[in-house]
Amino acid sequence: MKVTRCDNQNLRILHAIHDFLPRHQAGSEIYAFELCRTLAAWHHVSVLCAEYDPSRRHGHVTWRAHQGLPVIEVVNNWVCASFEQTYRPPLVSDRIAQVLQAVQPDVVHVHNLLNLSFDLPAVARAYGVPVVATLHDYALVCPSGGQRIHRAEQYVCDVIDTGRCVRCFHDSAFYRQISFGSLATAARAPRLMRRAAAAMSRRFPGLAGRFVRAARLLPMTKQDIDERLAAARTVFEEVDLFVAPSPSIAAEFLRLGIDASKIRVSDYGFVPVLRSPKRRRHEPGGNHGPRRALRVGYVGTLVWHKGVHVLLAAVRGLPAAGYELKIFGSPDVFPEYAAELRTHAAGLPVRFMGAFDHDRVADVYAQIDVLVVPSLWLENSPLVIHEALMAGIPVVGARIGGISGLVDDG
Repeated sequence: MKVTRCDNQNLRILHAIHDFLPRHQAGSEIYAFELCRTLAAWHHVSVLCAEYDPSRRHGHVTWRAHQGLPVIEVVNNWVCASFEQTYRPPLVSDRIAQVLQAVQPDVVHVHNLLNLSFDLPAVARAYGVPVVATLHDYALVCPSGGQRIHRAEQYVCDVIDTGRCVRCFHDSAFYRQISFGSLATAARAPRLMRRAAAAMSRRFPGLAGRFVRAARLLPMTKQDIDERLAAARTVFEEVDLFVAPSPSIAAEFLRLGIDASKIRVSDYGFVPVLRSPKRRRHEPGGNHGPRRALRVGYVGTLVWHKGVHVLLAAVRGLPAAGYELKIFGSPDVFPEYAAELRTHAAGLPVRFMGAFDHDRVADVYAQIDVLVVPSLWLENSPLVIHEALMAGIPVVGARIGGISGLVDDG
């Protein structure tokens, strides 16, 4: 892989990710931002991301900034005439080519091609630009979000079953996006319909889901999944170097077809999270005072595959006076699931703490004594585990994926 430098020895680096801050604040988005912010001290760094927003025209491009970082945002409303267009959307691919022409990067760093296009590495190579990719999840081989979880059947996909993939995709939020995106695009009053579709999808996801199941706009077969997997193998060939943050995800992608010479295991780099003085003053039994309840914490996205409901079921068996569970995460990203969690938490010593500014993450860990990571999907190298350990917080984690390599039993 050869990277051409600019005259002043700075590189023009374009990071590509499925969505970005401030609207989306999951682990990969936060990591990508911190990496970009660090690199920007020496290089010219920008971000290419996608956004699903039926209130705006499909393919609309916005040039904006996030904390001084240039961000190019392409609206992808999943307006698809075929399943292939879910991972190779023609208009989005055209916009990507235009962005590459405008930015003229020396290197492209792919974090996730979901919502963008599997064509991105080929387009970059056509311009002579090398491509590096970090493997944050399994979006290249899982069309329903990259977690390899079939929620409707509560199944973890250790092995890819194309028949299950078809059923799972039909049950997924992505299928709903296709229906609403197509509805808004075809409407006679497109702006009004786009706003209505966006509001319905956001505020009434259950009703939206029933509408989509009735519509069944996009037929799919197992062959469609096979063709997507073949397209992923083409991406494996076109990317110059893959970075795997954990041995577990490296091993899985080697099994899926990435050449061993192209993959390097290198964990994430992190901004240090200092142990807060506030926590030291409030240790259980500190200052010889009465021993207070154990403060158990969950930090992250409130989404089914993160297993927050499993944590609630587990603490239900504990003496209520012995613990307090604090759940940090926005209830607005997946509102139906957040509402289910509140129902499950009824009568328990549970506090929903809401979203938080990641720049104040040390204050979050100062409020808990132990972090629980109850994930159901094959986690990679979870940001929250690294943060908790840096803050001096012990971690209880599910024995799955990359979690096992980060948490020592006992």
